[in-house]
Amino acid sequence: MSSARARTAAPRPKKAKPEGAELDAPKLLNVGYGNVLVASRVIAVVSSQPAPMRRLRDEASERGKLIDATQGRRTRSIVITDSDHVVLSAVNPETLSARLAPGGEHA
Repeated sequence: MSSARARTAAPRPKKAKPEGAELDAPKLLNVGYGNVLVASRVIAVVSSQPAPMRRLRDEASERGKLIDATQGRRTRSIVITDSDHVVLSAVNPETLSARLAPGGEHA
């Protein structure tokens, strides 16, 4: 004897979270063309032009720690992460710094 009537679910009460238990999503840093990094992992954002930065890029490539996020465009900045990865970006370092600043642009 089954009933054909629609079953409606009563709204469930929301459980109260203990204080300080909120999990915020990590802040993402847009490094251009749909590529993002976790902002808390970024150590430095530098210009790609000085010779020491070029050496840093070459050394990271040899170690297999280079990530090219330029999508074929000119490299304008280099982002260094806490995992020793070096990320190439086509976005200006000033723009990335502004995005990293508290209250900066959203990813």
